[in-house]
Amino acid sequence: MIRTPSPAAGASRGTGPVSALRSERLRSHRLSAPASTVAEAARHMLATQGQEFWGGRWAIAARTTGRTTIRDVDAAFERGEIVRSWTMRGTIHVIPAEDLAWVLSITAERQHRQAAAVHRAERIDASEVDRAETAVRAALGGGNRLARKEIFEVLEQAGVSTVKQRGYHLLVAMSLRGVICQGPVVPRESGPSREQYFVLLDEWVREPATPADPLSEYFVRYIASHGPAGARDFAWWSSLPLGTARTAAEAASDRLLVVGDEPEPQYVVAGARPRRNPAAPEVVALPPFEEYYISYADRTVACAPEFLTAIGPSMNGIVRPIIVARGEIVGVWTHSVAVGRHADDPVPELFTTDAATDAEVAAALDRYRDFITA
Repeated sequence: MIRTPSPAAGASRGTGPVSALRSERLRSHRLSAPASTVAEAARHMLATQGQEFWGGRWAIAARTTGRTTIRDVDAAFERGEIVRSWTMRGTIHVIPAEDLAWVLSITAERQHRQAAAVHRAERIDASEVDRAETAVRAALGGGNRLARKEIFEVLEQAGVSTVKQRGYHLLVAMSLRGVICQGPVVPRESGPSREQYFVLLDEWVREPATPADPLSEYFVRYIASHGPAGARDFAWWSSLPLGTARTAAEAASDRLLVVGDEPEPQYVVAGARPRRNPAAPEVVALPPFEEYYISYADRTVACAPEFLTAIGPSMNGIVRPIIVARGEIVGVWTHSVAVGRHADDPVPELFTTDAATDAEVAAALDRYRDFITA
């Protein structure tokens, strides 16, 4: 049994309960057991945080074997294997296209309620979203795709104002209704694209998944990609009430194994788990808002408490890209995807000097640089 450690137990590097827990999470995250394709990696993760579009794409690529470039990930968007939408916490994620509708069936109403104050301030009510939906359905019907600016033009022509942040909040509202999602990538010269086309969800996704028990499936998929973890972690990740999270865990109990009990049950999925690949790098450069860090109620398993503020979330909500060595977050890094700068070398900032060699850090950043410049 893997005992869930207290933060103080994480002082030793490479041995002990913290190291064992990190090792299991690296496997669940497919960082030590990478998937063979982009679609497989995305399916395993279910929802990968991606409000930084380049970061969400790199998060998926970092979880695949061999050389995976931004073009490979963009091709998966073009094929309709993955999409991007506001799946939970009012935050945009990369998700398998087939899974979006059933996830929204659990999370959309809660996100709508959380946005109520903003909608009142922007004077957006249900009838206004209805008018927006009617106009957008007409414009996108028959397989059409439109960029954000083009969607806003459609709304303005229909008499629906998009001034200031109003257009953005209307896009979110229609996405939570399951009307639209972000699919194919908008081409961009001289650098990686920052934008996707909007498409109609019910036209773009021809064969949506329909789990028999969506809430239980949601919990199992979280544990499969993040475990060992517990109901409190799932509640934070999904933004569902803790009581609902515990209900989900109980409903899914026949598909889970308990591997720890402090401060409450910690789970992994029953049955076969991803097989570790000895060739997987032990030091990786991961994107902003990285799932390995952000997706737990307690982040001190992956990161020493004194370094949490260096990563974030900061006052403006930013969570910085991280460098992970053998499961431990040992630094952050910076890089720009602006036109003319995406080929620049990423710049590391290590918290400690003995956790990874210069060669390991350089190799991790080179792998990212190869991904973004392809």
